[in-house]
Order: sequence, then C-alpha cells, then structure tokens
Amino acid sequence: MAEDGTMLKALLRQRHWQTYSNFCAQYDKVARTVDPHLVGSWPSRAQHHRWLSGALTGLPYPDHCRILEKMFPGWTATQLFEPCSPGALAPAGHGDEVIRRDVASELAGSYADLEAVFTTRAEFSSNVPVHKLFDKAQDIRAVGLSLNMLFQQYPDRKLLDQISEGTQLRCLFLDPDGDAIQARENEEGHTPGHLAMLGQLNLKIIRKVQERLPADAAGRVEIRLYDETVRFNITLIDQSLGIVQPYLPDARGVDSPTFVIRKKMPDVGLYRIFDHVFNSLWDRGKPA
Repeated sequence: MAEDGTMLKALLRQRHWQTYSNFCAQYDKVARTVDPHLVGSWPSRAQHHRWLSGALTGLPYPDHCRILEKMFPGWTATQLFEPCSPGALAPAGHGDEVIRRDVASELAGSYADLEAVFTTRAEFSSNVPVHKLFDKAQDIRAVGLSLNMLFQQYPDRKLLDQISEGTQLRCLFLDPDGDAIQARENEEGHTPGHLAMLGQLNLKIIRKVQERLPADAAGRVEIRLYDETVRFNITLIDQSLGIVQPYLPDARGVDSPTFVIRKKMPDVGLYRIFDHVFNSLWDRGKPA
C-alpha cells in the first residue's frame, strides 16, 4: 500500500474530517438520508484505521459502501479504497471536477427530510394520488387558501367515512371575507371574488360533511379562518408526512412547486419547521 494510504484517507483529510469523531459525525449525517436505521453503524476505531491505511482484504459491508459513496459523490467504493498517489485529487485539467466533488460532498446529507420535489401541483397530483395520502390517515391538518386537495380532489363520502372511523381533521382557510384574499386575487390577476368563491365553496363542503357525521364524531373536525398574507399551502398527515407548496408572486397555486417532506428526526428538519408554521397560524385563527 502507498505510504499515503487510501483515497478515502486523502479525501477525508481534504475536508478536515480525518479524526474519528468527525468521520462518525459526517457518516451519521449522510446515513439519515440513506436509511435512518444505519445511523450509528459507522466502523469501529480499528476498522476506521484499516479503511484509511488500506489494510483490507476486500470492500466493507454493502451498507458502509452505500454511505461512503453518498458522502463522496462521483467516487465508487472501489475507488475510495484504492491507494492514493501524489496529485491524485487534482489531476491536470480536472480542478473544476474536484471542486464540484467537494461542494457535492459538503451538501451530502443536507437535504433534511425533503423526500421529493415536483415543479407544479399538477405534476405532484399525477405522481401522488390523493387517496394514497388520506385513505388511512388518522390525523390531517391543512392550511392554505381554499384547500382544494382535500375538498376538490378527495371524495366527500370517503372523507366522511374517514372521520366517522376516527380521523381527526383541522382545516385553516384564508378568510373569504378578509383583506388577504383580496390582495391575493389582485396578485394573481383574478376578478374580485374569484378566490373567495373557491374558499366559500370548500367551506360549505366541509360543513356539509360535518353535519352528516355521527354525534360522537362531530368533534373530530375543527375549522378556523385566518386573514394574513398567504405564504404556504401546508398539509400535515399523521405527524410525519408534509405536503408543502409556496405561493409565488404572480403565479397561481397550481403552477407552484410542491415539496414532499417526511419527518426523520423529532427535533430537526423541515417537517418541524412547517409543523410550527401550521400551529402558529392555527393559534391566531378564529373559529369559522
């Protein structure tokens, strides 16, 4: 083995991750994005030394290889355990590639709990049918403008059945009679009352569902209104899955990107942020 050890050792030194504790921290950061069950599966100190020195008879376990390849995009596990020769990280004419690898490596694992991104709500809907979101949901919280995903794309009968069988539903609508919805109508170029009408229609739908519920299930539906600048359409399901869409300037909601977020850690990540956004708006809302 070359005196400088493996390519992995050189890459770790380049990123200042060469100490065992730093390596384990970076390993766990990436493991959370690959498979949360692999967090803490980093090698022992003795294994770590063999990885860097090249004293291996073969490649590490497949899960180790998956995480290492995610830590160092553009490098295969086989390449990472090859001997490192002088100048191997910066061959002539490949400086930009090395920089890109460095940047990608730094970003590896930084996507929090973002699971998927769709360029429009229509693209999201064609890839993720609403019945897959709501059919078995036990807790649904939604805030936005008129909440069309719940009340225009999901059948009333199924929503009634879900709530009757135990699903909790909290809906926070932009007030159809408020100032914020008028401002949004102006921004999107609609005639006055266009968006307000959609909100009023969906409020009627949920109230009709509420009226048809058994007496013991009526309390499972809560409806509130808010009158603030609309920034996000947020749907949170079973305290773990979030569908989030920003409202962009001069663009209809259906034309805005949609983010799928799945909570992986209780105290960090995007889910926690949008859970807080919902709760904050809900607390300021007024009963419908």
